[in-house]
Amino acid sequence: MTSAYQVSTSTTTATVPLPHRDATSDSSVKRQTPVWSLKSNGTSTSPLADKCDRNGRQDGICCKELKGDYDRTLIDPDVVRDIIIGLSDGLTVPFALTAGLSGLGTSRIVVVGGVAELIAGAISMGIGGFLASQAERDHYRFLRRHTYSRVMRSCIGEMEREVYAVLGPVGVDESTSQAVTYCLRKVEDESGSDGSTPVPADEEKPSRGMKSESGLTPFLLKFGEGMEEIPTRRLYLSAVTIGMGYLCGGIIPLLPYFFIPRAIEALQYSCIITGIILLIFGTVKARVTGAARNVWGYIWGAVSTLAVGGFAAAAAYGLVVAVERSRSI
Repeated sequence: MTSAYQVSTSTTTATVPLPHRDATSDSSVKRQTPVWSLKSNGTSTSPLADKCDRNGRQDGICCKELKGDYDRTLIDPDVVRDIIIGLSDGLTVPFALTAGLSGLGTSRIVVVGGVAELIAGAISMGIGGFLASQAERDHYRFLRRHTYSRVMRSCIGEMEREVYAVLGPVGVDESTSQAVTYCLRKVEDESGSDGSTPVPADEEKPSRGMKSESGLTPFLLKFGEGMEEIPTRRLYLSAVTIGMGYLCGGIIPLLPYFFIPRAIEALQYSCIITGIILLIFGTVKARVTGAARNVWGYIWGAVSTLAVGGFAAAAAYGLVVAVERSRSI
């Protein structure tokens, strides 16, 4: 009995090693097709992450990783706009002022007047950028309150017509627009059910459902009106960027006057230095903004920037010379 039990136990505990999983797979196949759950009802589609032709390509590269001939990484357009405003005004206004003051004779007068204008201009430009961004943010918040109240009191049919007015011109049919309206309206109602989100002390308290960045109200504002929420840090960043751009650009035309006592002679060097900087600035601006598609784009950006600065300086210098000649007569 004991020996029979031992034999049966040994036979039941015998193991057979399974073949390695790589032995049954084809070595030429690098990627296996996704295996979907057996619980699927047959109507579900594959996840968006798996909808790619990279499995059919020999190199296995996703289409979003393919680069075109003109692909480039552009800087934030708001930051670029503030830099261009600050540098262009800084290179043009102090340069025109120093050119005008050069008709008075000595470089000391040019330096004193130029430094005073440079500091005052940088502060004024910075404050102007802050107030402009603040006004844009206040305007957006007013439209957000107005749009939210209109969405809440309007029927679903009116909202479907407004969404179709936005999506229709880009090729979306009416039935798809109705489905989009239903989803956005549902998100709008869900986001407005919770009012426990804290609000900073320096910002106004939003109405019910206005604190969410998803829903029908943000959709109508962003794609219908072309407006988005401006964060508070954007106000300070705009002020600093414009002010520092004006300060850095305005100090360049003043540099020769610190070393050359005769203003007319210093003006010649100032014109040469500022002209070169204006050409470089115009070329870099065309590159950063993506406006230059070929060499003529760079040339046009450089020449147009130089023409604006040169015209302002020539007008200021001619006016001062005309006034001095009229006084001598």
